[in-house]
Amino acid sequence: MIKVGIVDDHEVLRQGMELLLSNKEGLKVVFTAANGEEGVKKCRIYKPDVVLMDIKMPKMNGVEAVKIIKSELQNIKIIILTTFNEDEYLFDSLRYGASGYLLKDATPDEIAEGIKTVYNGGALIKPDTAVKLINKLNQVSNKSLKKDTDKKINQLTKREKDICKSVAQGKNNKEISEQLYLSEGTVKNHITVILNKLELRDRTQLAIYTLNNQIG
Repeated sequence: MIKVGIVDDHEVLRQGMELLLSNKEGLKVVFTAANGEEGVKKCRIYKPDVVLMDIKMPKMNGVEAVKIIKSELQNIKIIILTTFNEDEYLFDSLRYGASGYLLKDATPDEIAEGIKTVYNGGALIKPDTAVKLINKLNQVSNKSLKKDTDKKINQLTKREKDICKSVAQGKNNKEISEQLYLSEGTVKNHITVILNKLELRDRTQLAIYTLNNQIG
């Protein structure tokens, strides 16, 4: 059972999402919160597996909440609920460790699938919107990537490059293992090695790096 937290300042949306997700097999909403400050406190108490996080909220916005939660409770996955006019907030949220994003008008099935994807180690970054993320994240937090790009990529084996490509496509460890005929444990170990070689923090940064450098 995947434990889910919902943080959004719109009560109707919050209650509606709780009701819809509670009816999805394998999901259990363990808390809702009306702002980032409350969301952080409840994450400390309930320790959910995945949090759906709005961005613009009173008292503490979603970006600050992501920063605090990921610094204290790294195992919690966070999905940003966003609109296309909130790019700046989205960039910062990914920089602080969010696992990806969903648009607020996503269907219940899409949200449920997104929750399962990040819970299983995937990243929710769509290739068709990745270019904007790549450019901004490189400016803000990955300035060192371009400096040694060729040298770092050359450290990767063919298998590791294949795994990078799959991560950039949003595949989780199970899907990668099935695609490449590896065990999930082997995939997990490969990803750890890849992150160390490329000096990246997490799968989200790896997905962006892969797209930016056209690995695969």
